[in-house]
Amino acid sequence: MTDWQTRQAFDRDHIWHPYAPMPNPQPPLAVQATQGSHITLADGRKLIDGMSSWWAAIHGYNHPDIVKAMHHQIDVMPHTMFGGLTHQPAIDLAQKLVSLTPEGLEKVFFVDSGSVAMEVAIKMALQYQISRGQPQKNRLLSVKGGYHGDTFATMALCDPDNGMHTTFGPLLPQHFFAPRPNPGLTNTDDSDIEALETILAAHHNEIAALTLEPIIQGAGGMRPYRPGYLKQARALCNRYDVLLIADEIATGFGRTGELFGCNWADITPDIMALGKTLTGGYITLAATLATETVSQTISQGDPGLLMHGPTYMANPLACATANANIDVLLNSPWQANIARIERHFQTHLAPLREQDGVKDVRILGAIAAVELTRAELGPRIQDLAVELGVWLRPFGALIYTMPAYNIPDPSLSGLTDGMVGAITHALKETQS
Repeated sequence: MTDWQTRQAFDRDHIWHPYAPMPNPQPPLAVQATQGSHITLADGRKLIDGMSSWWAAIHGYNHPDIVKAMHHQIDVMPHTMFGGLTHQPAIDLAQKLVSLTPEGLEKVFFVDSGSVAMEVAIKMALQYQISRGQPQKNRLLSVKGGYHGDTFATMALCDPDNGMHTTFGPLLPQHFFAPRPNPGLTNTDDSDIEALETILAAHHNEIAALTLEPIIQGAGGMRPYRPGYLKQARALCNRYDVLLIADEIATGFGRTGELFGCNWADITPDIMALGKTLTGGYITLAATLATETVSQTISQGDPGLLMHGPTYMANPLACATANANIDVLLNSPWQANIARIERHFQTHLAPLREQDGVKDVRILGAIAAVELTRAELGPRIQDLAVELGVWLRPFGALIYTMPAYNIPDPSLSGLTDGMVGAITHALKETQS
């Protein structure tokens, strides 16, 4: 056995990968290097990355400006605790986030992952209600088809039918779920908001907050919906005295064509969670932002402080990376790039709707998802895509891609060619 085969054998038997059994019947591919929009495997094969490392590497890999900032920071101060101390990278990043996010989000709490950002958002909402003398408002309202994370508090808000409720349902807090928003960015049917209002009207005295993913539901199905739903949901939260939590972990920093999903409807949530793209996929960092009202209410209640504090909160290396990532984004033609990718997806992936075995194709900005009628084809399509030089990571019946914003046109063409080829081949195999 080669050195890599020995390492892969150890990996198979001892390293537990995400959403995989032990031992893993589909061993992960060994990666040797990354550059731009490409992944180089240990055996020398080069793959076009259609996933941008679970949607995070928005500028591709090894961007010189981000790498330079990381090298500088690691030489100066790679880490220091944030309790009782502060530092310039965190202050600079907080200033950027307050400036860029919807007006009114002025308080920034740094954490280490997207799931924890949503955990903190939930904790903020519950502690806010306790601090204002409304402890009975201790349940949450979400919408079906959503995804908010893998921790206990967050998976209780994920889709109750296709999420992790099947395994953990009896152990999870019980929350309310409205039907998912009617699909389609230009859909004018607002009947979906009636169901949301019905729940709020009946249970607002129990509900602390409404959580949703603005403009498109992510891992729950990549379903875009109309901006009007967001605007109406904001108004309902105001009317029924319920906080609005915007989960912008997948939609933040330009993926949909707007800097944030909330911008599509020009609304400000009470609490916003950010992650994934915050550092451009280089190192883990997330943040939860809140309004003055939320922070002041918590701070004036008992015990007078937010009950959370991660060990690696506001890690200086991660904050410096995020600062560089945001600067690269704002100094790039990111909106033109998103529009370019969307046009390409419409031309090359939308025609898959006509194929037998394809249920739907959904496209918004630099997001494209092909939903199949059969969920078991994902592993086969992944293997076929690799053979065609493309890295995809299907999720059930969903074959999707979210490439780097600056992916070159030849690589973008290679990505969609590989995606179409793998899907078409797999569907033909099932029909023969």
